[in-house]
Amino acid sequence: MNDLESPDVSPNEWLSLNQFLHELKQVNTECVSVFYPYGSGKDTITLLQNTKRKPKIEKIESAIEHRIKKLQTNPSSIGKYTKTLCIFGYMKNNKVKIKEIGTSKSLPYIYMVNKNPYVKPFNDILKTNYNVLLVVLDQKSAKLQKFHGSQIINESKISIDLRGRHKKGGQSQGRFLRARQTKIHVFFKKTAKQIQQMASDSELVLLGGKGNAKLDFFDQLHSDISKKCQFVEGLALTTPKKDVYKKIIRHLSLHRKKHVEEVLDKYEDLVKDDLTAKKNSNIEKALRMGAVDTLIVSADYHTKSQFKKIMKMLEMAKKTSATIEFAMSSKIIKKLDLHDSVLAILRFRIK
Repeated sequence: MNDLESPDVSPNEWLSLNQFLHELKQVNTECVSVFYPYGSGKDTITLLQNTKRKPKIEKIESAIEHRIKKLQTNPSSIGKYTKTLCIFGYMKNNKVKIKEIGTSKSLPYIYMVNKNPYVKPFNDILKTNYNVLLVVLDQKSAKLQKFHGSQIINESKISIDLRGRHKKGGQSQGRFLRARQTKIHVFFKKTAKQIQQMASDSELVLLGGKGNAKLDFFDQLHSDISKKCQFVEGLALTTPKKDVYKKIIRHLSLHRKKHVEEVLDKYEDLVKDDLTAKKNSNIEKALRMGAVDTLIVSADYHTKSQFKKIMKMLEMAKKTSATIEFAMSSKIIKKLDLHDSVLAILRFRIK
């Protein structure tokens, strides 16, 4: 099994990663971001020393080099062991500040100077900082929780008084059932409207609950919401938080995999229109011209001979506002290996 396709990050590590990224969001200044595999500290220091930057950045890099030396003997980690160390250096009140985290997952080798911390690999590979709307319902109650990463940023509960059985006397069984069904229909409509309001900027809507209510309810969703919706099995109002996080992580993994496959399909469709590039030299030329719309990069590009060139390409892509997509499935990585680990979708044709 490719290490990049090993089981998802654990809920505890995912929580810690999201908390770290929440803190990192407060850093709104030029930042040096360095991701490197544990054990590659000396090579990373050499890389930093051999790259010339302006004095302010050189000062930050010097502090990062010093920190890497310390981490060689005492690596920080939020998992059971450290696979990748991630260090962010920036200036605050004329002093260098360093933030770091170690993760048990393999992330791409990154060395980038950007206007703020570069966290895309966390989002692409560890599924952090996405907006997800979690909906758990039955025929008479619904609980809606909007997550940003691991934080609940919005919550809503809807319920109705619904009798389960017809009592003897009074209205007929048929009238009772019709009235009951009308109540359920109105409840579903109200819940769908609330979901529409809460899910506008969510990447995913996860729908769960006991019984068949979620299947009956699905037809009430607007088409733009139903496209984002995934059914979740084994999810109830009483599901422990840790298990809820597991399900969110798993479904984000499926969502991410599908997204990258769609990007690759788009690439294949645009080949005939000369709106793609596949050789690193051609992609680098396109980046200098600002012609790259999307850069598709193997998540383990750093194991290849051209990884230093690709690192520079990533920084160029970020500066020209190109979208960077890290691919982690073994199938896509094998395809990218045939093209020096990188493919590009272009904004316009280049000669």
